[in-house]
Amino acid sequence: MNAPDRAVFHPAPPETLDDTQSSPDARHLPIQRVGIKALRYPMQIIAGNGETQGTVATFAMYVGLPEHVKGTHMSRFIQLLETRREALDTTGFLALEAEMRARLEADTGYLEMSFPYFRRKAAPVSGVESLLDADVTWLVETSSAQGTRLTIQVVAPVTSLCPCSKKISDYGAHNQRSHITIRAEAGVGLTAEALIDIAEREASAELFGVLKRADEKFVTERAYDNPKFVEDLVRDIALACQAHPQMGDFMVASENFEAIHNHSAYAEIYGRGGLTLGV
Repeated sequence: MNAPDRAVFHPAPPETLDDTQSSPDARHLPIQRVGIKALRYPMQIIAGNGETQGTVATFAMYVGLPEHVKGTHMSRFIQLLETRREALDTTGFLALEAEMRARLEADTGYLEMSFPYFRRKAAPVSGVESLLDADVTWLVETSSAQGTRLTIQVVAPVTSLCPCSKKISDYGAHNQRSHITIRAEAGVGLTAEALIDIAEREASAELFGVLKRADEKFVTERAYDNPKFVEDLVRDIALACQAHPQMGDFMVASENFEAIHNHSAYAEIYGRGGLTLGV
């Protein structure tokens, strides 16, 4: 028995398909941000030491849409990442945002990339090396009012030890792991590593992936000799940010995951560094 004939589907040539996104819109309302968010993509980044590091980044990619255009071309955002395979530093990230606006034929843009970032650290006494992670975000925004601005944010884990607990206790003092967030308008040369270094330097003690007994003694005593409230942490970090020549407007926050309470202590402070020019 012969098989029944099947209808054959012939797709229309691409040039005959309607471009609905580019059709005019009669509501006369511009959209400040339109695009895609929560896009995870493998990326290569250039670390502070010049080495290339692989990571998985989460993107938010938006442009402004004029009042007379119905919609943007969503696929062009992903195509932008597909065509940019080289490793990125902040200079390359700035160029990526400019290319995004060019592809989308937009005057304004917003490009955000968040990723886990790993640094190799040596323990303070034994020198044994291990990796420690921090959360890093690069953000570039271009607007008609402020031009193009680069922002770097880090969330760095540190140790804080309570001054009150140390003062009132006959022995010991409670300490906790803290997450320090620094978000700063960045000039040329400012890196995520510089922000992480500030957070670690101003904490009661920094964290390490691997510690031998001598290292643990050193870190414990370092924290005990350097107690800080959550308020002390953000104020001391803010002072360091104010003195930085490549930092503009900044925000510093600390969340201390309390060891003797079932809640966190939190403080947040704003200021401005020594940056006087744009990116």
